[in-house]
Amino acid sequence: MSVVTGETEIYEVYAIRYANMARLRRDNFLGGDPHDAPMPMDFFVWLLKSSEHTILVDTGFNAQTAAKRQRELLRCPIEALSELGVRAEDVSDVILTHLHYDHAGNLDKLPNARFHIQDAEVEFATGRCMCHGPLRHAYSVDDVLELVRSVYQERVVFHDGDSALAPGVRLLHIGGHTKGLQSVQVETARGTVVLASDASHYYENMELSRPFPIVFNVADMLQGYEKLRAAAASPEHIVPGHDPRVLQLYPALHAGQTDIVQLHLAPLGPVPEGEL
Repeated sequence: MSVVTGETEIYEVYAIRYANMARLRRDNFLGGDPHDAPMPMDFFVWLLKSSEHTILVDTGFNAQTAAKRQRELLRCPIEALSELGVRAEDVSDVILTHLHYDHAGNLDKLPNARFHIQDAEVEFATGRCMCHGPLRHAYSVDDVLELVRSVYQERVVFHDGDSALAPGVRLLHIGGHTKGLQSVQVETARGTVVLASDASHYYENMELSRPFPIVFNVADMLQGYEKLRAAAASPEHIVPGHDPRVLQLYPALHAGQTDIVQLHLAPLGPVPEGEL
């Protein structure tokens, strides 16, 4: 069970895979890659649970988006919370790391949640940058409109840079991938874990300083790797946003269950280093 130590809450942290897709190595690095080996992508949401808070990090996409973008949807990420004893209406706070389609759908399925997002991300997703096809490609206008509706319902909390959301949970403005991308620093029994989200899609992006090719500002993305390292207890406490190896490294929620792992427990083996 989660406990509170002094003024800092200690969280259980779960990675929930809800979708995947096939990709090649050349698809995942700015400038490509000389190898054509497969390098698939998993899609996750993350749940933070303490004795006082139930916080969801990102909200995934739905079946309509999966069909439109040809992704394999394994489960509804919101319905998957039930495997952790959490109902959609139990979620009090949602951290939206950014508004790309795979991180900000399903907002309508969370009736009691407040949505935490960076000022810069909403400005980016609704401003002049969206006049350009390459910049708006990863956004879903329906998801962005749903967030704007939530603003008018007074359910959105805006953050300007790094800030504390709750005892033991801190938002880290990174930028790079999008203008307002944020990662999440969370206190666990094994130390300070950082959920990178798309600040580093794969372990290799960070380990080899090879950015993912969907990027708004390359310099901010590269500097973001250093910020993630400084915020985590160790390199083994940084969790990338889309790497299938996360499911191999961390203990499963239940024996034989492969889509939910426990990030508050130590990895089962060494965190992989980049492949040259």
